[in-house]
Amino acid sequence: MNLPNKLTLARIVLVPVFMVFAGIGQYGTSNFEKIWYLVAGIIFAIASLTDMLDGKIARKYNLVTDFGKFADPLADKLLTTVAFLYMMRDGVCSIWVVGIILAREFAVSGVRMIAAGAPGGKVIAANIWGKVKTVLQMLSIVFYYFSAGLAAPEAIGAVGLITQILCWVIAAVTALSGAQYIWNNRQFINTAK
Repeated sequence: MNLPNKLTLARIVLVPVFMVFAGIGQYGTSNFEKIWYLVAGIIFAIASLTDMLDGKIARKYNLVTDFGKFADPLADKLLTTVAFLYMMRDGVCSIWVVGIILAREFAVSGVRMIAAGAPGGKVIAANIWGKVKTVLQMLSIVFYYFSAGLAAPEAIGAVGLITQILCWVIAAVTALSGAQYIWNNRQFINTAK
């Protein structure tokens, strides 16, 4: 297994570690401990950096594999979806936003499975809009966890409001990237039996 694929697997392994710290306490409640959100933010940031590194290394050293094309977006989806579920629990991300994110991810994964099962078994890599969506999601999640971990108690409302706005921007970009992905790969849907 090459280094980019190991980095992708490391990102998947960091998901439950992130969940442990994000799950301790709840933002804005009496049992909230800022340090755990800061630790969750650091873990999430490290996992996000592996996403940037695995792609750069794979392209630079010609280590792009079908496994990487499949596992890299899967690792991103696991990491970001879990973070958004905790943000929904905290009341800073609407259930509608999370629903849009999940619908897009299931739809794109479905198209990928159809393409993989088509004659010749094509593996479809993420497009530019998918990458923009992922970067925006990751930066917004890092903003939330670092802000929650570092902000003064009186800033709870501002952190929540900014995060809610970011979540709706993410929902729009996510829907756009999903629609474009499905449109660009409609030939697999049209030929599926």
